[in-house]
Amino acid sequence: MINLDYKDKRPIYEQIIDKMKELMVMGVIPENAQLPSVRSLAVELSINPNTIQRAYAELERQGYIYSVKGKGNFAADNERLRDLKVDEIKERLIEILDSAKKIGMSDDDIMNVVKNRR
Repeated sequence: MINLDYKDKRPIYEQIIDKMKELMVMGVIPENAQLPSVRSLAVELSINPNTIQRAYAELERQGYIYSVKGKGNFAADNERLRDLKVDEIKERLIEILDSAKKIGMSDDDIMNVVKNRR
């Protein structure tokens, strides 16, 4: 389910967050599905449970999961998750577009990059 890349410069918990978001948005982890326990996922990934706890806490803060006392953690509403991810992508695109404008790229240059994906 989750593969960690130890060459990735991002912290492990961020990799877990990103992969869990991707799995939920794509529907691999369905809405209201129970997530693996902190301990079981830590064992599966051979990492410290505190790392999983940190990732779960951040996912909950961002609205991707919710916890039920005594039951565990669950995936939130997939449609809402998709909307959150779209908003995230829009923010990143705006930052990139602002950077492109600052270095003098025209709207046509930007559109050519988008059309050609290069």
